[in-house]
Amino acid sequence: MRKTPNYDLSTATWRKSTYSAGGNDCLEVADGHPTLVPVRDSKNPHGPKLIFRASTWAAFIDAVRI
Repeated sequence: MRKTPNYDLSTATWRKSTYSAGGNDCLEVADGHPTLVPVRDSKNPHGPKLIFRASTWAAFIDAVRI
């Protein structure tokens, strides 16, 4: 089992997708991490965060792009 590193995201600047309708039902992404993409639920900003490798996040975005 791999140990998950603990990242301090307390000073992260979060942004919503430009495709967001302006509500709270979307994901937010923190910029400024060259190799990682932190993601959180906009409805629960103090809840858990997911951290993806940048290459994995890019592949996900490419797969869901319409």
